[in-house]
Amino acid sequence: MTAQLIDGFGRVHRDLRISVTDRCNFRCTYCMPEEGMQWQERSNLLTFEEIERVAKIMVERYGVDGIRLTGGEPLVRARLPLLVEKLAALGVDLAMTTNGVSLPLVAAELKAAGLTRVNISLDSFRRDRFLELTRRDDLDRVLAGVDAALEVGFDPVKINCVVMKGVNDDEVLDFAEYGREKGVVVRFIEFMPLDADEIWNNSLVLTQAEILETLQAEYDLEPIRRSSAPATRWRYADGKGEIGVVATVSESFCETCDRTRITADGQFRSCLFAVEETDIRALLRNGSSNDVIAEALERTVAAKWAGHQINQVHFIRPRRSMSEIGG
Repeated sequence: MTAQLIDGFGRVHRDLRISVTDRCNFRCTYCMPEEGMQWQERSNLLTFEEIERVAKIMVERYGVDGIRLTGGEPLVRARLPLLVEKLAALGVDLAMTTNGVSLPLVAAELKAAGLTRVNISLDSFRRDRFLELTRRDDLDRVLAGVDAALEVGFDPVKINCVVMKGVNDDEVLDFAEYGREKGVVVRFIEFMPLDADEIWNNSLVLTQAEILETLQAEYDLEPIRRSSAPATRWRYADGKGEIGVVATVSESFCETCDRTRITADGQFRSCLFAVEETDIRALLRNGSSNDVIAEALERTVAAKWAGHQINQVHFIRPRRSMSEIGG
């Protein structure tokens, strides 16, 4: 019988996020500091074989059935389709979050290797605003990446849009219409306190209620029953797709969260907002057995707290930014 990764609150964890690199070809203002990041040495990153070993333990011992590849930007990792092929062989739902810039070059290869779906990060359709947010003039390449993902048959293709008051909140309806026209699923994400420059404050958060109010002024929406996924979802009453909101700040979903994370440098995290990590890389490289590694995974998940407690006086901000943790 397959065991389970269970925390102290009875939550079963079956979703694994793996950051394959901390590097990125964008320098998004809410992700990286303006002066740039100090990248990890290549030797500090988990190899494909090490990633495969940990993933196999989690799938075969604990019934993990969903794996998502993240970064940084995962497509800057050389020979990524080889890793996709290794992980796809485990029989999981294998997805990737990417900025989409390089997708036209590798989408077909990734699909053939076993990647099933992609989330593409995009926060503005306005060229000047896109440049300001990413510090790169690559909007056309991202949009081409969306088209490439659709052409090779990834299903679904999702757009991740981090919405910030006074920054891009005037584009909510533009994103909704784009999703309806393209046949992609838009996920609006509340701005979270994981930005590298630590400028986050509540005044910048466009809440789920505010996003929904904007959408309902234009569209008839019907709620979709919530799952363990991070987004609260609604379908368009006219049948033209759905939208979702990841309301980490205003409508915490910690009680249904089933995600764990491995950083590019091999640190196992039980929560995106965890302040402690378990060094799996050290175990992998010091000759530890699968049993020892599994015990470390179990201890980490068992110690998971009730929730991140953003907006509470005792909230502790993680020392790493989103680009270092992985989305």
